[in-house]
Amino acid sequence: MNYKGMMFSDIPNLASTFGYTNASWTLKADLTAEYLCRILNKMDREGYASCTPRNVDPDVTPDATPPLSSGYMQRAKDVMPKQGSKRPWKLYQNYAKDVMALRFGKVDDGVLVFSRKDAGAKRAHG
Repeated sequence: MNYKGMMFSDIPNLASTFGYTNASWTLKADLTAEYLCRILNKMDREGYASCTPRNVDPDVTPDATPPLSSGYMQRAKDVMPKQGSKRPWKLYQNYAKDVMALRFGKVDDGVLVFSRKDAGAKRAHG
């Protein structure tokens, strides 16, 4: 599943940029870059080697990708990453909601699992 529109569940240290389809692409691209810098700074400060989004909430279920009607998206919907049924896995395509989540929201949100190179997965605190 897609985490905050930029990372993928259970895949460490991978992020991608997918902008808005209903507004300027760069608005979301900039928020994504800012949030990733926050993650990387935390990893550097606290000595983490990897960061992995993990869905541990049994109430979050996979849902379709954002509702895009273009033919190529419809043909690929079965192989595209899914969004979740609620935050932080749900994509809203809404700049105001994304500013709150990405610019002002906590990096240590209970979903990201930070690990050190020499240790198993460990949830970061702080």
